[in-house]
Amino acid sequence: MAIDLASFWNDHPLGRLGITVAIALALAFVLRRVARAVLRRLSRRHPAAYGMVSRANAPMEWLVPLLTVAVALRVTPDVESLRFMGDVRHLLLVALIATTTWLVVRCIGALEDLVIRLHPVDLADNLRARSVVTQVRVLSRSTMVLFILAGLAAVLMTIPGVRQFGASLLASAGLAGLALGIAAKPVLSNLIAGLQIALAQPIRLDDVVIVKGEWGRIEEITGTYVVVRIWDERRLVVPLNWFIENPFENWTRRSAQLIGTVFLWVDYRLPLDPLRAELERLCRETREWDRRVCVLQVVEAGERAMQLRALVSSADSGQGWDLRCRIREGLIAFIRREYPDCLPLTRIDWRAGHEDEPAAPARGPAPG
Repeated sequence: MAIDLASFWNDHPLGRLGITVAIALALAFVLRRVARAVLRRLSRRHPAAYGMVSRANAPMEWLVPLLTVAVALRVTPDVESLRFMGDVRHLLLVALIATTTWLVVRCIGALEDLVIRLHPVDLADNLRARSVVTQVRVLSRSTMVLFILAGLAAVLMTIPGVRQFGASLLASAGLAGLALGIAAKPVLSNLIAGLQIALAQPIRLDDVVIVKGEWGRIEEITGTYVVVRIWDERRLVVPLNWFIENPFENWTRRSAQLIGTVFLWVDYRLPLDPLRAELERLCRETREWDRRVCVLQVVEAGERAMQLRALVSSADSGQGWDLRCRIREGLIAFIRREYPDCLPLTRIDWRAGHEDEPAAPARGPAPG
């Protein structure tokens, strides 16, 4: 039997290849069972590693068998005599590159999830957490894109025809490189914009912004676009590089605190001291007021009325909107109740002898 096996091993390269692959797959199965047990115990001791293990599990199921088969084919003698071994080795190389890229992308995603869990944003003071989460999310997406592009380039470089075609294009025509650069400009500009946003952070997740006249919050930042959740539940999708090339308002850049304004037109006869006292009372009784600013000023003097501006402060924009509405309603109710004749009026002068014809409103002393 030993002689028969030896002759079979020496005289049948295809059978030798099958035995080699079977042994390699059996070894890969054992290695995966051992690695899975070790990683499971590690994840129990360190819960932070659980996400990494679970994310890497799927690509590792393919990577370990591919590695063992590739190594086994390298050390097995005389398999090169088979005509299709070149294609098999090439397919193994492509599969290894693709699986390794998949594993790296999954590990980057696991690190992103770990950092996000360690920095929850559902807190009252979440400025630091939003800054970290934004940086990690944008950088991880950009890094994923770079690794995917690198993996794709590595796969293409293994194909002799494609490699020679690319070399001939670069050597013979510079216009081809220029056309490729122009075609890839949106991708590259968004990639660079993502890195700028991650480092400079003009916007962060959950920032309150005014984009193209719309008020909303930054809901999602991807590698190519930003999703702004508008106040009426619509979603505004904006290219990533737009935030680098265009001005916009960020209401939570350094702090969420805001000063809101309430404008009222009233008659000149309205006394301001009682109205100021009423404004202070309304602010004290309103939970949205953060006790920083409560001011009433005359900011405009027109022909028939004066304009008042109430300045009130709040902890964030959402509470600021509710506070402005409450203050506006309260001041109007106070004026209607206490000084109803001091609301804006239109005066008409009835001239003697022309009682049936109203004269135009007086605009000042007559000349002369």
